[in-house]
Amino acid sequence: MDPGHLSELIELEETYWWHVAKRKLVIDILSREYPAPGILIEGGIGAARNILEFSQMGYEVAGFDLMQESVDYGRGRGLKNLSVHELSQPWPVAPSSAKVIVLLDMMEHMKDPVQLLKNAAEALSDEGGIIITVPAYPLLFSNWDQKLGHHCRYTKKLFRQNAEQAGLKVKWLTHWNSFTLPAAILSRGADRILNRNPDETPRFTRVPRYVNRLLLTCAGVERKLIHLTGVPFGLSLVGVLVK
Repeated sequence: MDPGHLSELIELEETYWWHVAKRKLVIDILSREYPAPGILIEGGIGAARNILEFSQMGYEVAGFDLMQESVDYGRGRGLKNLSVHELSQPWPVAPSSAKVIVLLDMMEHMKDPVQLLKNAAEALSDEGGIIITVPAYPLLFSNWDQKLGHHCRYTKKLFRQNAEQAGLKVKWLTHWNSFTLPAAILSRGADRILNRNPDETPRFTRVPRYVNRLLLTCAGVERKLIHLTGVPFGLSLVGVLVK
């Protein structure tokens, strides 16, 4: 992760709709399917806001990140069991020890996502689950993705293939963030038509407070649909893998 992106996460993770909506989505999945207590491992802790929340929910948390700055910042928030680690390498945890593993927008950063999932599976208990989010629709792959270090965007088929190759099963899988998909399609389309390729570090688009609240409301409605019917389209995928 670019250090500038970490600084932006620190600034925005508490209130910006995207981060709050994703955190609430994962909290909802955890509460419904893998409630505390138990060991929770997060791969890619960023600014540590999510793993801090998971700790407060009652989980015994452990977290990995490639950036020493992320680990130091998380430790400064009172989280001790954090370490710098490359997720494609064997994880320094006891086999079959984790009740739940959380990988939020991590697979797209991996040259070998199957090895990531194999390592996660090794750490997962037989009754546990792996909660994953990834960006969707390869056709939307853009300069934004490249600058964030993404190797791809996912289809459901590719997601399932990676899981199968890692010896895992898809418990369920659906789209989310449907309400921003039209704007994303228009924006990426305009970038291509106008040949826009900005050099600056990607930044989340700032929105007025009332728009932030509106987007959080949309996300709240969508969370209910995810568990009732699933969501047929959306800018991201969310799913749970099991052994």
